[in-house]
Amino acid sequence: MSMAKGTNLQVPTTALRVELSRRSGPGVPDADASALLLVDGKVRDDTDFVFYNQPAHSSGAVRHEGKRDAGGHVTDTLLVDLARVEGEVQRVVIAASADGGTFGQVPGLAIRVLDVRDGAEVARFDPAATVETAFVLGEFYRRQGAWKFRAVGQGYDSGLEGLATDYGITVDEPQHAAQPPAPAARAARPDAPVPAAATVLAPPAPPVPPSAPPAAVSLSKVTLTKQAPSVSLAKQGGTSGAMRVNLNWKMRKQFSGWGSKLGRSMALHADLDLDLCALYELSDGSKGVVQALGNAFGSLHRPPYIHLDGDDRTGAVDTGENLTVNLDQSQKFRRILIFVTIYEGARSFADLHATVTLQPQHGAPVEFSLDECTVPSTVCALALITNTAGDLVVQREARYLVPDRGVSPQRTIDRAYGWGMNWTPGRK
Repeated sequence: MSMAKGTNLQVPTTALRVELSRRSGPGVPDADASALLLVDGKVRDDTDFVFYNQPAHSSGAVRHEGKRDAGGHVTDTLLVDLARVEGEVQRVVIAASADGGTFGQVPGLAIRVLDVRDGAEVARFDPAATVETAFVLGEFYRRQGAWKFRAVGQGYDSGLEGLATDYGITVDEPQHAAQPPAPAARAARPDAPVPAAATVLAPPAPPVPPSAPPAAVSLSKVTLTKQAPSVSLAKQGGTSGAMRVNLNWKMRKQFSGWGSKLGRSMALHADLDLDLCALYELSDGSKGVVQALGNAFGSLHRPPYIHLDGDDRTGAVDTGENLTVNLDQSQKFRRILIFVTIYEGARSFADLHATVTLQPQHGAPVEFSLDECTVPSTVCALALITNTAGDLVVQREARYLVPDRGVSPQRTIDRAYGWGMNWTPGRK
C-alpha cells in the first residue's frame, strides 16, 4: 500500500522486513538504514540505536541485515519483530542517512514494509527529497494495544550525527589536544597549607569523582576502493573480539557475450554453490586453509583462530557465507587471505555481483564490492589481511584468477600468493 506523508495504518505484530531502497549509479550517494527505539521521545541509552556499526538490539526486536545490490537496485534491510519490542518502548523510528551527498541525488528512494511470513507488502512510502542528508522515513508506534506505522518524511541537513543526537545518542567525536587550564583555574596541590584563620573540625570529605561519560557511538565506516584499497583495523577500533567476514551475492539479470548462457543458469539459482575460504599463516610458521571442502571449518578459540560458520547457497546477508576471525589472537596471525571459489553450478563469476563486509565486534565495518568478472574465473581473492608491526591491515584484492587446465582453484590461489602448501583432492 502506497502511503502519503503523515498517513498511518495498522500493521501485523509479526516480524516485518523494512527495506530502504534506491537505484545506484555514477555519483549516487550511498544510503544507510537505521532504527531507534524510543521512550518518551528519546533512547534510553545508546544501545537503542541500531545501525551498521551496532547491528542488533539486545532484545532481539530489531536487527540490521545489511545491503544487497540487484542489478542497480540497492536495498538496505532492517528486521523488526514487534512482538519482541519491550513494553516500555513506545516507538520504533526508521531512519536513513546519505553518505557522500544529499538525498536529492538519490534516485528511486523508498521505504517498504514487508510481512516476513509471506513477503506481502504492508506499506510503502516514497519521500520527496532535496538537500537532506538524513531522514526519519517512518515509525512504528503503539495505539490502543495495536501497532501502527506512520509515514513521516522529516528531513535533516546535519546527517546521521544530527539525527542521532536529536534522539539522545552520544556520538563519538574526533579527539583534540587538551588545552592547559588557565593559572587561576588550577586546583590547589594536595599538600597546600591550610590558611591560619581556618578552623578544621574534621578532615575534608574526599571529592566525589565525576561520573564516567556515557560510551559514545561511532558512526564511521570504511568502503575500500581501487583508489583507497587498504585500512588499519586498529585505527578503526577493531583490535579485539570477533570479526565476522560476510560474503553475499546476487545474480545479475542482464547478460551478454560469452557469459550469457552461464548468467541464465545462475539467475535461475541452478545449484550455484560459492565457498568462502581463508588461507592462513600464523606467527609460528604454520599454514593451512579454512573451507567447507574436506570439512576444514577451523576453530575460533584454538589455532587457527578462524572459523567457517557454515556452507550457504543463497547469498543472503543475514545468513550467507561467514567466516569469523578471533581478533583477541591477532598477534598470532602473520597473514590471512580471504577468497571465494565456485564449487558447483557455474563455470565463472560472470554476471555475479558480490559484496564483502568485515565487521569487527568493536570497530567500524569495512566493506567493498567486487568488480565485474570478464574472464572465465572460478576463484577470486577477496582480501589480504597482514600483521604489520602488530596491527592487522586489510587490503582489498578483488582479483579474479583463471586456473590452468587440471589445476584446482585452491592450488591456483596458493600459487598466486606464494603460500607453498601441498594439496590433495577433497569433497564436502
